[in-house]
Amino acid sequence: MRLRRLRRMFEPAIRRGMHFYWRFSRGATLGTRAMVIDGAGRIFLVKHSYIDGWHLPGGGVETGETLLEALARELAEEGNILLGAAPQLYSVYFNKRTSRRDHVALFIVRDFRQDASPLSDHEIVEHGFFAIDALPDDVSRATRARVSEVFGGTAISELW
Repeated sequence: MRLRRLRRMFEPAIRRGMHFYWRFSRGATLGTRAMVIDGAGRIFLVKHSYIDGWHLPGGGVETGETLLEALARELAEEGNILLGAAPQLYSVYFNKRTSRRDHVALFIVRDFRQDASPLSDHEIVEHGFFAIDALPDDVSRATRARVSEVFGGTAISELW
């Protein structure tokens, strides 16, 4: 019991340490994010335990994984979202805020299933669908930029 409590207490610090390690140890990194849009035009956002603000769901592509496999895994883990038809690749961005070697592929997901609300865990502390004109105040800069590109007609940036 005590070991579990200690693990929960230190897990956010361990995750931050792993991100720091990956940032400097990997040659090039690739991530995948999704703009999941429901039938009412709302987008799904998540709030992580280890970083401030609301973000589009997604994460790193692991060795031996395709972009779509990584996307499907991350959506299932972070939002209990199961892909239907293949999502549309929207753009690929250079994420120089993370490292000089990081890129993020953004997919648009309109065909999906979410049979039950996702359970909050140690990584995802909040989640929900939001109208694009009623996003949380602390939505990340990159998420706001992507919403503006997809819904507002802003030119697609090369930078995340």
